[in-house]
This record gives sequence, structure tokens and C-alpha cells, in this order.
Amino acid sequence: MFSLNVREHFMIAHSFKGEIFGPARSLHGATYIVDLEMRRPSLDDDGLVVDIGLASQSLAAVLSEFNFKNLDDIPEFSGNNTTTEFMASVIFHRIAALIERGELGPSAHGLTQMKVTLHESHVAWAAFEGDLPAT
Repeated sequence: MFSLNVREHFMIAHSFKGEIFGPARSLHGATYIVDLEMRRPSLDDDGLVVDIGLASQSLAAVLSEFNFKNLDDIPEFSGNNTTTEFMASVIFHRIAALIERGELGPSAHGLTQMKVTLHESHVAWAAFEGDLPAT
């Protein structure tokens, strides 16, 4: 299996509901480093997993929806704790939709798996990964 990883970051504010979160129930900020790993069993005719430039641009575009925002104010997240795990899933599904629409170029048609990892700090991170539908 071949893979390609691109990295970006974004900064958010949010709060959580539930006793388990202790002081994180109050509004606080986070800066996430995001790794987007895309996988395919064989390289395309150009020797690529996917166009690295389009992958980088796509990740930056998805993250720009959240950068410098209070996630508590985003209506689609209402009723959800925007945990690191939750946000990894959100980013995964947004990138998967871009791939399905062909926005990562023709080499993306061979992608079979993807993983999104959000690094909360140098000691803690969470990820969401899964198979991609055939395009």
C-alpha cells in the first residue's frame, strides 16, 4: 500500500458539555496540527498516490471553514462535543466528498483509504480513518 501525507494546522475555540470534561466545559482554544494520509494499492501512471499540491490545497480549504472560529457557534455542530475525535471525522468526510467530486484530480480515483490525524499537543492526538468509495 502506498501513502501520501500532507500537513496543515488550524486554530479554534470551543467548549464541551459533560462532567467528564472538567475545566474544558468552559470556552478554551486549541491549535491542531492535521495530518491527511491518503492510500492506494498501486501508483497511478505518473507514479503518484495523488497530486500533492491539490491535496495540500484541499486540506487548507477544508480547515479554513473552522480556522479562528468558535466551533460552538457553528449550527451543524449543535448538540455535539467538538472533540478532537469528532473533528477528525468531520475533516475526513469533507475531504472524502472532495475526492468523490473529482476535486483532487484524476490520480485521486485510485485512492482506497484515508486517515485524518489531529494532533492536540506533542503528547496527545486522535484520528479517524476508513475506506473510500470507488470513484
